[in-house]
Amino acid sequence: MSDDARADLRASDADRERVTEVLREAVAEGRLDMTEFEERLEAVYQARTYGELAPITRDLPTAGTAAAPAPVSFTKEPARDGGWAGRIVGGEGSSTGAVGIMSGFQRKGRWTVPKRFSCFAFWGGGEIDLREADFADREVEINCVAIMGGVQVIVEPGVEVVVRGIGIMGGFEHPRDAGPAEPGAPRVIIGGLAFWGGVAVQRKVTRAEQKRLKEERRQEKLERREQGRDGEY
Repeated sequence: MSDDARADLRASDADRERVTEVLREAVAEGRLDMTEFEERLEAVYQARTYGELAPITRDLPTAGTAAAPAPVSFTKEPARDGGWAGRIVGGEGSSTGAVGIMSGFQRKGRWTVPKRFSCFAFWGGGEIDLREADFADREVEINCVAIMGGVQVIVEPGVEVVVRGIGIMGGFEHPRDAGPAEPGAPRVIIGGLAFWGGVAVQRKVTRAEQKRLKEERRQEKLERREQGRDGEY
């Protein structure tokens, strides 16, 4: 594929996240100040194609690989085996972090949680949904910094969650109704800092399970209705 054709391809959330990671490293190394970082970060989340992403990191050392598009594959993904073992997949993870500055971010659906995931919310919020995610390791760590903002982490029942974050005029909310951890389920450690903000952990069943339960209740109502009609005769 030519460079011109590649530049017109639509960028994914993972592509934008790779560029954001380059910017974060540039700030840490003193290559960008915070004003430049915020300007470029805004450009990242406004970008829709690879051609719009490429100039953002062109003058940084790792710009050559930051926005390179992944090969397009039309191969159907293999089905999961339905157990936890099939969701501990190894590798580096599909996203290593997220930033929300006077805005928000989401990580949800089918993605791979890395061994360490970092997120930052300033005057904004974020949602990290692990219910349909794979995991790079049996134990993963999510480091959250929420300053006048909030982050919500959603896990399935059966997942072991350890909360170690520090709250200053803010707090880390432990999940309710923890229950026992399921054999083979991942262990999620949540740490970081909440300053005038909060990090909440919620347990929710998957969307597929919600649909199944809804259908089950519907069938029960139909059966009761039929039994009531039979009793009238």
